[in-house]
Amino acid sequence: MKMMKKRWISLLLILVLVMASGCTKKKDTTKKVKTEDLDEATLQGMAKDITKDMSLKNKIGQLFMVSIYQLDEAESKNQTKVTDGMKKTLKKYPAGGVVMFAKNIETREQTKTMIKQLQKSSYIPLFMAVDEECGTVSRVASNPKMGMTAYPSAQEVGKTYNDKQIAKMGQTQGKELKELGFNMNLAPVADVLTNKNNTEIGDRSFGTDSKKVSSIVASLVKNMQKQQISATIKHFPGSGGCGGDTHRGSTETYQTIETLRNADFKPFKAGIKADVDAVMVSHLMLSNVTDEKEPSSLSSRVVSDILRDELEYKGIIMTDAMNMKAITDNYSSGEAAVKAIQAGVDLIVMPDNYKEAYQAIEKAIKNGQIKESRIDKSVRRILYAKIKRGEIPPDTTLLKDNE
Repeated sequence: MKMMKKRWISLLLILVLVMASGCTKKKDTTKKVKTEDLDEATLQGMAKDITKDMSLKNKIGQLFMVSIYQLDEAESKNQTKVTDGMKKTLKKYPAGGVVMFAKNIETREQTKTMIKQLQKSSYIPLFMAVDEECGTVSRVASNPKMGMTAYPSAQEVGKTYNDKQIAKMGQTQGKELKELGFNMNLAPVADVLTNKNNTEIGDRSFGTDSKKVSSIVASLVKNMQKQQISATIKHFPGSGGCGGDTHRGSTETYQTIETLRNADFKPFKAGIKADVDAVMVSHLMLSNVTDEKEPSSLSSRVVSDILRDELEYKGIIMTDAMNMKAITDNYSSGEAAVKAIQAGVDLIVMPDNYKEAYQAIEKAIKNGQIKESRIDKSVRRILYAKIKRGEIPPDTTLLKDNE
């Protein structure tokens, strides 16, 4: 048995034996060990050991976050129930996470039930994610049946909310999402609105002052994650200065690295300092920063050199949705997925064709284009966040993965 595995299993046994030895009644008063009882080394050790015991099939699956529709491609994308097709897809092509949209969210009970059934259908606990920013991008709060607190646009929050109100907003969003079964919020937006003609971000930004946006982002991250909801800051390297829209096609920005460091990077640095679980990378092309004309999400210069090394970010790096035109107009699903992993991305979000993307990663590993040790690093980061947020418990049976 591996040394680290012995370490944390021994911890569990010692705690159980100590508690049990003190019992004088027949009633079992042993205290169940919780995630918050474990130190950093133990959490990292668990992630490492689980990864070592995982099949390649399940490792590859952890690299993807898909939509409900991608699990069961029906005529309508308004699925509000877990189907046999979804269960079969998760078995054949395991996923690391699932994103739900407003069309999948009908009522509180329906949402809770759907999330529970999806989790039950997955061998490894899923990231259950949703875009709950504020203003118009509020997948849950936009539905009055959900009884979730609604907030004005980020722009309005930035103008009118004080520090206490912002902290309360992060706490409330986290608590209410957790009650429904979600464990990841694809928010807050960390873009600084430096271009008044920007249409992709617009009032989704908390403002034009990088220092103020940094403060808001850090507070939201801290307070959201206190509720055991993984926060995701987006859209690195900062989309507030661009003039186009990556949803509609390739978009370039001509900012220099100095300009980005002086403004756009600051809220991301603040979020990283606040220990954010995930950073989402946009498909924006940095024409004056990278040598190649490729989206940031596929660029090792942006993902590995800048975000991972320069900003010293150790958590999960995910792409923006890979079914956006900036990607689909220029790359196949398989090609984009391989390029993203090679660039240093950990989690690929919503490839246009999930099966093709999954199979492309599998093929790239088998032919040596991507080393298995490379994806192991990403899997460990993903599992660490799931353990830290309590989705994978200390007494997990995942060390028995022998598929």
